[in-house]
Amino acid sequence: MEPEIYNQSSSLTVRAAYLYFIENLPQNEIASQLKVSVPTVSRLILRAKEEKIVEFVIKNPYLDSLELEQKLKKVFDLKDVVIASELLKKGTSKKLSEAELDEEKRLVAIEGAKYVQRIITKDDKLGITFGKTMYYMIHYLNPCKKINAEFVTLHGSIAELDYKLDVISLVHRMSMAFGGESKIITSEGLVSTKSLADSLKNERNIESVLKSFDNVTIAVSGIGAFYPKRTSLLCKHGFLNKEEVEELIQQDVVADVALRFINSEGAECQTEIKDRTIGINFDQFVKIPTRIALVSGLSKKNSLLAALKGGLFDVLITDYSLGKAVLELYESKK
Repeated sequence: MEPEIYNQSSSLTVRAAYLYFIENLPQNEIASQLKVSVPTVSRLILRAKEEKIVEFVIKNPYLDSLELEQKLKKVFDLKDVVIASELLKKGTSKKLSEAELDEEKRLVAIEGAKYVQRIITKDDKLGITFGKTMYYMIHYLNPCKKINAEFVTLHGSIAELDYKLDVISLVHRMSMAFGGESKIITSEGLVSTKSLADSLKNERNIESVLKSFDNVTIAVSGIGAFYPKRTSLLCKHGFLNKEEVEELIQQDVVADVALRFINSEGAECQTEIKDRTIGINFDQFVKIPTRIALVSGLSKKNSLLAALKGGLFDVLITDYSLGKAVLELYESKK
C-alpha cells in the first residue's frame, strides 16, 4: 500500500488552513473541530504552506519598499533601513509641492519616533541635533512609553534660526516625553573666534557635556544640503555670513551633520568654522554605536550619499524616492 494514504487528506489540510488563517481560530479550537490533536493541526498548517495551498503576498508599495531597504543595507553596509512607504511613490523626476515635501518629512519623522522608542533603554544616552524633521519626530513620540534615559544636545544653540527647531528646545521636549534627564550646551553653536570657543569649552557646564559625548549610545540627526542647492537651515537668516559660505563652497561642502561640514566623500572639511564650533567633533560622532539619520526629499540625494559614503550613519530612515535616488546616484558614480 502506498505510504501517501497514511497522510492527512488534502481537504483536512485546507480546512485547517482556512480556520487558522481566515477565521483566526487558535490551534486548540481547530483541533477540537477537526477531531485531531493540536500537534496534528500544526503539521497541517505547515503542510499548507509547504504545498503552496496557502501563499503570502506583500502588496506594493510595501514590497518595493522592503526590497529597497535590503538593497540600501547591503550597498552601504548599514545596520538597519526603514522606508516610509505610506505615501504613493512619486517618480524620482517628479517635482513635489511644498505640502507633499512636508508630508514626506512628517512620515519619515513618524518612523523615526517609532524606531527610537523601539530600541531605547534606560541605560542609553541619546544625543540629538537641530532640525525640522527632528521637531516632527519628537511631536510623534508616544507619551505613554516612558524610559528614564538621558538626552543630550550634540552641539550648541542655533536659536536665532527658529527656536522651536533649536537643539536645546528639542532635548527639553524629548526628555519630558520620555520622562528622562537632559543635558544641554548653554552656549551658541558657532561663536565668533577660536579663542572664544576654546574658552567656552573650558566652562564647567559646557566641559561636562562635551566629555559626556564619549558615552552617547544613540545619535539621531537630520542632514542639511549644500549641493546642488544650499537648502540647509544654516544658510538662512544670516547664521553663516557670505565669507563663511564661500569658504565652505571652496572646500567642496555638500552637507552638514551636527554642525560639522562634510565633502562629497563624507570627510569633514577643514575650515576655519570648525575651530569656532561648540559641539561633538567628527571623530566622536562616528564612534557612537547607533547613529540614526532622518532625511527626506530628493534635493538631499547628494548630501545623503556623502554621509553614507563617509560612514556617518548606520541606520537610515528615509522616503522611497530619496532612497531610490541615492542608489541610482551611487551606481552612476561607480
